[in-house]
Amino acid sequence: MILNIVTGGPISELPDELVNGEVTGDFIGIDRGALNLLQYGYNPLAAIGDFDSINVNEFKQISESIKKIEVSNPIKDYTDTELGLLFVIKNYSFEKINIYGATGGRIDQFMNNYLSVLKEDIKPYAEKIKIIDKNNFIEYFLPGDHRINKINGMKYLSFNPLQPMNISLINEKYTLKDEKIKFPVSLSSNEFVGNFGDFYFDNGILSVIQSKD
Repeated sequence: MILNIVTGGPISELPDELVNGEVTGDFIGIDRGALNLLQYGYNPLAAIGDFDSINVNEFKQISESIKKIEVSNPIKDYTDTELGLLFVIKNYSFEKINIYGATGGRIDQFMNNYLSVLKEDIKPYAEKIKIIDKNNFIEYFLPGDHRINKINGMKYLSFNPLQPMNISLINEKYTLKDEKIKFPVSLSSNEFVGNFGDFYFDNGILSVIQSKD
């Protein structure tokens, strides 16, 4: 089962295939993201959020179209997107969770979305979580040996240790061997030399970003 979480971020950052109703799987709408999903022709399983970005009539449309509504308190320890992640983790069996609408706009909200995998109740599922927009594909990895496939149209490859680790980049354009990373850093502007890349690290969480201009 593929779960797609769509937040209320700028629609200008959403991939065309999402806006055109071509993304497969089931959907959870976060705040205004629920309204956007209805407008794109999807039928979300649930809508979650404090809904502070929509008016009364828009909330009425959401309530009449989506069976499961969970209204969160605006004063909370988790963001609405994190609550959406926890809702999916608690209620569904899934192969992966794709998050759309999590980039662009406010940088603080993007950072919350990007770093949510560090929270203890989300971290075990980190490798199933992807953040996707028009120009970027972000995925997370736990320690071990990994291979990723090049996404068509994505030129750049970035390795971003979120915690201390030793990392080896084996067959990318720029390689590393047991590089000791002491703090979060972006090893950016790397590239594939073929259709896949191999890497290894021994601790923490690593995010890998494929991107294009």
